[in-house]
Amino acid sequence: MQGAAYKTVLCQNSGAFVVNKSRFIGSAAPVSSEEEALAFLRKVRALNKDASHNCYAYIIGQNAGIQRYSDDGEPSGTAGLPIIELIKARAVVDVCVVVTRYFGGVLLGAGGLIRAYAQGAKTALDAAKVITMHRSRRYLFECDYAFAGRLDHWLRDQPVRLNEKAFGAAVSYDVHIKAMDAPAFCAGLGELSAGRCEALLVDEGYQGWEEE
Repeated sequence: MQGAAYKTVLCQNSGAFVVNKSRFIGSAAPVSSEEEALAFLRKVRALNKDASHNCYAYIIGQNAGIQRYSDDGEPSGTAGLPIIELIKARAVVDVCVVVTRYFGGVLLGAGGLIRAYAQGAKTALDAAKVITMHRSRRYLFECDYAFAGRLDHWLRDQPVRLNEKAFGAAVSYDVHIKAMDAPAFCAGLGELSAGRCEALLVDEGYQGWEEE
């Protein structure tokens, strides 16, 4: 069964910038439940105990079924809302974004706050690296040493991720490929090798692929 692709982030990460003496830190993490999102929020708050605000938003579920955001003391609509709108604009789910502000003494105004918190969300997502989760298949196959050079050349032009290449009695390959590309790949491998290489399906599930 091939499920729909969706976007999330690869890892927990953060980035910082300054706007009119206020320091902003945008942090993001992949989460699969509201509990994980709140745990990440607590972690960021603990790391930034002296911050003026830790504003956040999270969207959970491939259908974006759970959505929450907070201005954390900033004027209503100037922090949490621009954060979640930026996440929606990037079509990212299963993510929690926290934008921390250390007030620098200069008021930014409503428009300035909205732009700064949107920038914080963008900084967070860029740091955490947006990826597309595709239904993917993992295959194992092997070939003799005489054929390996030709196979390697062919694989470089295929939409596969090489997980491991091992050398034993034969050359063994461990690859991931998007499920939608798998039939053509397996057919091509069989044709190239005249039936000598057969891809063995060992696993299927979602895998992250960098944004195209």
